[in-house]
Amino acid sequence: MNQLLDRLANIEVEAKEKAATVKSDEDLKVARAYFLGRKGVVTDLLKMLGSLPSEERPAAGSRINTLKVQLTTRFDSLENELKSKGIDKALGEQVDITLPGRVANLPGSTHPVSQILLRMEEIFTGLGFSIFEGPEIETDYFNFEALNVAKDHPARDMQDTFYIEGSSEHLLRTHTSPMQIHVMKKAKPPIRAIFPGAVYRRDADITHSPMFHQVEGLVVDENITMAHLKGTLTEFLHQMFGGDFAVSFRPSFFPFTEPSAEVDIQCMMCRGKKVTPTGEPCRVCKQTGWMEILGAGMVHPAVFEAVGYDPKKVKGFAFGMGVERIAMLKYGVSDIRLFFENDIRFLRQF
Repeated sequence: MNQLLDRLANIEVEAKEKAATVKSDEDLKVARAYFLGRKGVVTDLLKMLGSLPSEERPAAGSRINTLKVQLTTRFDSLENELKSKGIDKALGEQVDITLPGRVANLPGSTHPVSQILLRMEEIFTGLGFSIFEGPEIETDYFNFEALNVAKDHPARDMQDTFYIEGSSEHLLRTHTSPMQIHVMKKAKPPIRAIFPGAVYRRDADITHSPMFHQVEGLVVDENITMAHLKGTLTEFLHQMFGGDFAVSFRPSFFPFTEPSAEVDIQCMMCRGKKVTPTGEPCRVCKQTGWMEILGAGMVHPAVFEAVGYDPKKVKGFAFGMGVERIAMLKYGVSDIRLFFENDIRFLRQF
């Protein structure tokens, strides 16, 4: 028994000394196996119990188990310390937690056409307009007839249309003007609204796309005049393009407005001088000094009658513009197809 107790005391001292030399996971693994492994010193002590008298075995076994628990606890504590030191070292080498966070390099951004559309909506809502959206598949009635465009009207030739296969009455809308009819059939004046959305025409070149976007506007109330139209659109254009420049209203024709006007703005490149600052002929405005921007006019009485309004009691004006057209002028883009080709080199510029 005395021999066993002496051996226990020696093992306790030896374990303390060994623990002080542990500096790595490998050191810990060797020390744990030496003391607690299947062939370790604690196992040897348990084998010595068989040589003791039976009355001494319980006390000796208890001492050995106590030593085993102490050693296990000590080595577990060393393992936790090594893990903590390893984490601190890794953080110290790789990350300075006192530095400010880094902004993620996002893979994309808002499309330039969407940027212009959002800006247009922002300006018009600031002027008191509400926003309405509607169906892109329309009936012939809403897209043409209710807008004073009869089936034999020559204005239909201006819009080469996508009709739904198997139907002569359903088509992809050629403009957002049908929303005028939808809103006026459901609401009573006063109305002050814009209608953004995609439209479709069988037309494709550097300035036209089979699918593009429009923003239509409508104001209906008592005593609305052309002066209200001119003031609203002039303010919109000045906010959209910035600065104070001339705006021109030229007589034109649209079947759903009378009188009608094409709206031009002073050329952004030559400022109406028809030549660039370097003295070269201005290619942007084709030496006219003006850039066509949108169409507008006073709502035709026939349109009011189609929705049940009395044209003698209410007046109104409407306008429509292509979003891509605004974007091309705003950003100096010469080919509308660039907006839809998804070339990341082009899109990253915005």
